[in-house]
Amino acid sequence: MDNPQERTTNDRLRAKAPVNNLLTEIGKMPPQALDLEEAVLGAMMLENDAVNDVIDILGPDSFYKEAHKKIYRAIQDLFGASEPIDILTVTNNLRKKGELEMVGGAFYVSNLTNRVVSSAHVEYHARIIAQKYIQREVIRLCSESLKMAYDDTTDVFELLNKVEGDLFQIAEGNIKKNYDRLDDVLKQAILQIEEAAKNNDGVSGVPTGFKDLDRITSGWQKSDMIVLAARPGMGKTAFVLSMARNTSVDYNMGVAVFSLEMASVQLVNRLISSETGISSEKLRKGNLADHEFKQLHERIGKLSKAPLFIDDTPALSIFDLRAKCRRLKRQHDIQLVIIDYLQLMTAGGSGKGNREQEISTISRSIKEIAKEINVPIIALSQLSRSVETRGGDKKPMLSDLRESGAIEQDADIVTFIYRPEYYGLMEDENGMPTQDRGDIIIAKNRHGSLDTVNLKFVKHLVKFANLDDFTDDPMAQYNPTLSPNRGFEEDNTPPVNTYTVKSRMDSLDDDDDFNLNTNDLEDTPF
Repeated sequence: MDNPQERTTNDRLRAKAPVNNLLTEIGKMPPQALDLEEAVLGAMMLENDAVNDVIDILGPDSFYKEAHKKIYRAIQDLFGASEPIDILTVTNNLRKKGELEMVGGAFYVSNLTNRVVSSAHVEYHARIIAQKYIQREVIRLCSESLKMAYDDTTDVFELLNKVEGDLFQIAEGNIKKNYDRLDDVLKQAILQIEEAAKNNDGVSGVPTGFKDLDRITSGWQKSDMIVLAARPGMGKTAFVLSMARNTSVDYNMGVAVFSLEMASVQLVNRLISSETGISSEKLRKGNLADHEFKQLHERIGKLSKAPLFIDDTPALSIFDLRAKCRRLKRQHDIQLVIIDYLQLMTAGGSGKGNREQEISTISRSIKEIAKEINVPIIALSQLSRSVETRGGDKKPMLSDLRESGAIEQDADIVTFIYRPEYYGLMEDENGMPTQDRGDIIIAKNRHGSLDTVNLKFVKHLVKFANLDDFTDDPMAQYNPTLSPNRGFEEDNTPPVNTYTVKSRMDSLDDDDDFNLNTNDLEDTPF
């Protein structure tokens, strides 16, 4: 009969077998190409053109053999000082540093030139050496990570941060983009212009559904970082959610929303309210008549088919954001990313320091992600309290961006949301009424002009709409001025004998609290 203790021990050993096999693999001779290292060094001492081809591909640590590292470093010194590079100058530089005998003497240095006849294919050889170095670095990183992972005293999140940072350094230090020929880039530019010419509305990027905004920006452009900033209560979340709905529903473009503040269900409730014309308050209570339930199910059909993806992970790190954006781009070909909002993100292990430095790291990383996956990223941001203490109309300025000037520097476009009615200003400087109006102020635009776009802010539905076509909105009839004796009529007959429910929007201080207070709705005949 088997011994249970012995059987348990054998099971444990078999479970560890894959790890032991991995350690055995790591114990093999590290990836290297000594013959190519000798050929590249020899070519660099034979022809100056070889130096120009290799110097930005390899570093001293790219070489496996210690002697080759020292010889390459001597070549780098001569190149940096604009001095000739040949057998004699390299040998003399090594002698001055006392390293000539360490590398094998003058005979070894001169013998390197015998390994090659010319510098042909030197760049190709250099890239193979760089690849071997990357392999060695990955093996080193994995080996260290294994040791740390087996150590019970290791903090798992510190381990993740370390692995993330090391992998990022390997990629940044070794994977370099080559230059582009002008004629190739010109072809791409002409193709983009031709594609834009096919669009009658002049939108070449990702459309927002807001006509005046699309006219100024031509849509959000690929690889751009757009910062949307406002004080609490202005409607940042409402604006980007309205935009996400327009882009995904009306134009069938994939949109990813990373909501660090609100839960995904709360965002979806806002979308349902906006789409159906039923207030969020009624949806939250579930106090709907039969015909309203019918209206609800009829209207959400478009939403259910929209390529809109919501991630409500709190305290999202840059590392997680990058991974999730890559995955969404690969699996669903998203065309727009929205982050709500930037100050709630964390920089992870690479962002140690004060808060301003961390925000700078986050801002810079968002721009890098936008370029990497080639889609526009909209990052919401808070404004400082200096806006409230200022006199006059309290319009926000670039200097009001909170916590870091890096946000303004990294962004391609900076926009502000401004609602004069929030500050009790019922007319603008031109004498136009500002009731239920939301202004989108474009304060920075690398690609075009600066301007202000006036939109309609629909308070009871917590959404933004175009000013000129709001009355043509099929949902416009479902507003808080419904007849006391009717709700949502199935025949869509315009309501009569209307009265207005006063909104509490002006007294709110947070984006999440746009819904009407229950007390205001007790006598409302919805």
